[in-house]
Amino acid sequence: MQHTELKVGELARRTGLSIRALHHYDEIGLLKPSAHTASGHRLYTAEDIARLSHILSLKQLGFSLEEIAETLGRADFSALRVVELRLQRAREQLAEQRQLCDRLDSLARQLRAAEPVSADDFLQTIEAMTMFEKYYTPEQLKELEARRQAMGDDAIKQVEAEWPRLIASMREQMEQGADPASEPVRALATRWRELVRAFTGGNPGMEKSLQTMHQQEPRMAQRQGRDPKLMEYVGRAMACLDAPK
Repeated sequence: MQHTELKVGELARRTGLSIRALHHYDEIGLLKPSAHTASGHRLYTAEDIARLSHILSLKQLGFSLEEIAETLGRADFSALRVVELRLQRAREQLAEQRQLCDRLDSLARQLRAAEPVSADDFLQTIEAMTMFEKYYTPEQLKELEARRQAMGDDAIKQVEAEWPRLIASMREQMEQGADPASEPVRALATRWRELVRAFTGGNPGMEKSLQTMHQQEPRMAQRQGRDPKLMEYVGRAMACLDAPK
């Protein structure tokens, strides 16, 4: 590494950390400066600065100071792995910000058009933001964003408008006691599968994330009309589609 020695005040200024935080790291043995001036002032070398970078990366990933010390002290510690983990989280944050921009843009369009935007609209936007971040990987969020851009806003609006009608039609068949193997239900199940695959791109991992989200977020599923009874009926209809004729 390039030869670098910084006093604690300079390191604090360059990193945005407080001198008090650096002193604390020194006191608990997490980041002890490798050198001192003749008068006893701390001097941080390039190796110390690299270690500080690892400390902050792990801290931002949610590690406690005790966990950071244990991780950095391992014989198999990998600086590359820490950087890769932090890079992954940075990409996740970018994906989250893209999703936030999309949802705020949708609300902005409603407001520009003087369309009424209720508190429930805002709550649903917030809920959707947290749902997607919770159940989809950064790679899946990126894939969803690419598919959204490829489809375009008009196509997405058509699909969003079709889902409630499709759910209502499937519920009507269920309440009438229709056989899941009957032709009307098979037609609805076929379209249901087409819409899911349009969203997921046929990616099994994406379909699994979508299924998990609907299973573990009953409030959202209920609001969409996807109650357990209906989804069980849909599952039977899907099984009929897959059954050999």
